[in-house]
Amino acid sequence: MASMDGTLALVTGAGGGLGSAVAAGLAREGAKVVVVGRSTARAETAMKSIRGQVPGAVLEPLVCDVSVQSSIRTATADFLSRHDRLDVLINAAGVFRKERQVTPDGLELTFATNVMAYFLLTNLLLGALTHAAAPGVAYEGPPGHPAQAPRTSRIVNVASRYGNAKLNFDDLQTAKGKYSYLRSTPPTMLARVLLTQEFAERLRGSGVVANAVHPGLIRNTSLLQDVGGPFRWITNAFGAPAERAADTPLWLATSRETAAVSGKLWAKRQELPTPGMGSDPEARHRLWNTCVQLADLP
Repeated sequence: MASMDGTLALVTGAGGGLGSAVAAGLAREGAKVVVVGRSTARAETAMKSIRGQVPGAVLEPLVCDVSVQSSIRTATADFLSRHDRLDVLINAAGVFRKERQVTPDGLELTFATNVMAYFLLTNLLLGALTHAAAPGVAYEGPPGHPAQAPRTSRIVNVASRYGNAKLNFDDLQTAKGKYSYLRSTPPTMLARVLLTQEFAERLRGSGVVANAVHPGLIRNTSLLQDVGGPFRWITNAFGAPAERAADTPLWLATSRETAAVSGKLWAKRQELPTPGMGSDPEARHRLWNTCVQLADLP
């Protein structure tokens, strides 16, 4: 990995599991890490945990409930009041819910957290990400070393292999029929892949790259606490530790190898195919336009 000294990263879902492991990895490489938590107490607890892994970590809390759009807007405004650039954005927050819940915005909670949060937060931080990038301009390395490759900013979206999932544009928020996390969650993973592709296309030439990552099953996290059952047992029995699962997200966020790679889905540092709707530009554009409307963006 390249040294992250002097860089600024922001990580959602840093309160535990994969997000915490990624935040710790970035801090270990020298980045200053903005740790997002739903409350001040949660952010402080997350930072304490990260400092337990990386005693010298340079951290900053940011309070944000990513399921609520007004909270996202307030948090990004808070961040941008202190920083005009952002080198790395890791979208790692996510939920599995046993019962259907609705956010203050009137959105189904899984869709709001797993899709709309990624879309809105990233859009509101694009200016800072673009400002941190220097496309086509080599920058000087340490004394006695050659100039480095052009600096890029990175967006890394934690997603998943989405199997045979499809987006039902007539029921994106699982309002029809019997609700279950098996119906609601897989399409949101497909949506994350499609949004990653669209961000990559729209950011082409800006110096900002966007990639999605399938971390695989991760044991002993709070993500599956609500659903329980066999799926949680299998995940805890056969999943990888979060520190191991963090390898590919960190590689995408820091490596010179991935500085020019964009719009792909990765697992174990290997590119994965995006079959079915995951390779459909029309679905990608339709999802983007739907998210624009739901977020009330121009």
